[in-house]
Amino acid sequence: MGTVWSQVVGQPEAVEVLTASATMAASIVDGTFQGGSTSAVAHAWLFTGPPGSGRSVAARAFAAALQCETGKGCGECAGCRTTMAGTHADVHVVVPEGLSISVSEMRSLVQIAARRPTGARWQVVIITDADRLTEGAANALLKAVEEPPERTVFLLAAPSDHPEDVPVTIRSRCRHLGLRTPAPKAIADVLESRDGVPADMARWAASVCGGHVGRARRLARDEAARSRRESVLRIPLNLRRLADVFDCADVLVKAAEADANQVSGTRDEAEKEALKTAMGHGGTGKGAASATRGSAGAIKELERRQKSRATRTQRDAIDLALVDLAAFYRDVLVVSSGSDATLNHPDRERDARQAAASWPPESTLRRLEAVLACREAMELNVKPRIAIEAMLTALHHG
Repeated sequence: MGTVWSQVVGQPEAVEVLTASATMAASIVDGTFQGGSTSAVAHAWLFTGPPGSGRSVAARAFAAALQCETGKGCGECAGCRTTMAGTHADVHVVVPEGLSISVSEMRSLVQIAARRPTGARWQVVIITDADRLTEGAANALLKAVEEPPERTVFLLAAPSDHPEDVPVTIRSRCRHLGLRTPAPKAIADVLESRDGVPADMARWAASVCGGHVGRARRLARDEAARSRRESVLRIPLNLRRLADVFDCADVLVKAAEADANQVSGTRDEAEKEALKTAMGHGGTGKGAASATRGSAGAIKELERRQKSRATRTQRDAIDLALVDLAAFYRDVLVVSSGSDATLNHPDRERDARQAAASWPPESTLRRLEAVLACREAMELNVKPRIAIEAMLTALHHG
């Protein structure tokens, strides 16, 4: 499988920093550290970068290197393999499934982080989307970051366009590591070598994914994902009548719902069945009936969390569609200006040229601003359909 760093695509500078830190951490664990500054082994890190840059992947690879028996992230030892598989006893990952990370969840995690590592190396806590910490959760984490337990490392990941959403009190106590958007060639290479994607498909997916490695993989493998992208990118030239606004709104919302159902549908059912089994559903022995009745509250709580996760997934899918639309209008501006800049959607160049011939640049810019305003409205929890219909009306009028 190669080293754990092979999972981090197009980030050579970040890998160099993390490798040096993991090597120093290993020398501290092994008792061979020769003195000097230990700042490279910061007790808290903040990984930032644009969507798809691999923030959480880099954090997990670093966690694996900290648990590596060689201290280099060999990818072969038990520490590396279990960390990358998500089964290491001393690596705890928080992935917000709803709209935020709750204070109770964070307090529980802080208690776990205070324990000594069972493997005699490091206790590692990874918090993906740390910008979703509630105020209470951030305060609970701050206490642990201010006075970190020995041999505990906190790894936080947050989008680079909103790093300020992580409270400054926490940010100021973290070592910051910024990731960049991977180059298309780097993404195509990893799709070919690691995922076995044919070369032509890998190059196409890498060229249209906006630097998002996970999305490139999904586009390369999933025909339904490619179809949903096509339906979104047909919208700008299909808004000929006001009635088209509502038809296109249906397209966007239904595509997002399809994405959400694909991601969480089977998972929801599996989680519910597992909980029912754990709570005694289907049992025939003494007490089985009371156990079944007592499980109602737990099942209701699970359904609440699943509903929150589905809402988050749907909104993420809508945001991805909005990013695609914004990139299309940017391409129209590139074409109309005569620039030789690379297009975000090179496979839609013909549409971009048709739009550039029909719309003045000022109108295209207004359309781009309408898409960005819709993204902001979604962040403020405006109902998706209302925000989308308002945006599409603005796109129709230009």
